[in-house]
Amino acid sequence: MGTREATSVTGGASGVGGWRAVAAATGPADRAAAEAGVRLGYRAAGLPEPEHILWADSPRAAMRLLGDPEGPWGTAVRGRSVREEVRSAPWAAERARLHGRLGPQGWGRRWALTGARLWENTERLAGRIRTGLVEELAQDAAQEAPVRLLLLESVLGQHDAAWLCAFDTDGGAPLEGLAAVARSAGWWWPYERLAVLCERPVELHRDEAGRLDRGDGPALAFPDGFALYAWRGMPVPAEFLAGLEALTPERIREEENAELRRVMLEHYGYDRYLAESDAQPVHRDEAGILWRMPLPGDEDVVMVEVVNSTPEPDGTSRTYWLRVPPDTRTARQGVAWTFGLDTEAYAPVRQT
Repeated sequence: MGTREATSVTGGASGVGGWRAVAAATGPADRAAAEAGVRLGYRAAGLPEPEHILWADSPRAAMRLLGDPEGPWGTAVRGRSVREEVRSAPWAAERARLHGRLGPQGWGRRWALTGARLWENTERLAGRIRTGLVEELAQDAAQEAPVRLLLLESVLGQHDAAWLCAFDTDGGAPLEGLAAVARSAGWWWPYERLAVLCERPVELHRDEAGRLDRGDGPALAFPDGFALYAWRGMPVPAEFLAGLEALTPERIREEENAELRRVMLEHYGYDRYLAESDAQPVHRDEAGILWRMPLPGDEDVVMVEVVNSTPEPDGTSRTYWLRVPPDTRTARQGVAWTFGLDTEAYAPVRQT
């Protein structure tokens, strides 16, 4: 199961580490700092400050507030989106300025040492939130287009950390207002007369690779209950996770969705599944024992059972199970694959 990230960010954030903390921050927004950042961003764009600043407990709540054309904050009241002036144009100008000063290679090095180190995880997380919003707010294909258009009007706040990381954002810099909002709040929507800001998540659980991951609850959750469930990055239904503790080999085999079945196998344990499924070994050699278990509508589960040649402190030898590709035909071939070698090249002096 992934680890919980609960990080409150106050004050400035500098360097990759600081911006990484911004992107992963959970807990209540600093509303005063975020609102000051919004006003600064509007002024820097040459716009009047918004007449109203509203807060929502999640991006879902913000989109419900903004998605009702007849509601109190419909288009006629809030005015047009000013995302281009507040976010896109300042970013493009700063990038062009730095690119001109540093040159293509210099800019490439700067990006590699800053934003590139955060981009994959923050963009993946933002993408999962977008997908979750579309799935929840669009009940059919006709509703999907307006939901996606509203998403295009958003500024990602803390999840813009990757690109903000590459620029100067303090001391009167053109992006100072945007950075202040990112350090203090979640997503937000800027319009002529209205800005809607979102609280940050209350929980964030990710695995070592930065993917959303939790086996006993939401991997990402906001104060109003909007949540995403995932196992090692793969979206799963909330009710699916509730049934993991009661798994049996029969239940795993009965699951028709191949991706969910793989989640079940990872949670249950491949070695346990094979041991409790009356699987039969299909090959033995000096490297170990090869096991194969067919799964309906999916690739076979193929494992190599190996015994560590280095004894444990108590004198026993530990057994390991290695999952290998389904086309593996011998135990030696499977062990060689785990080392990135073909069978002929695998010739260990001593196995460990």
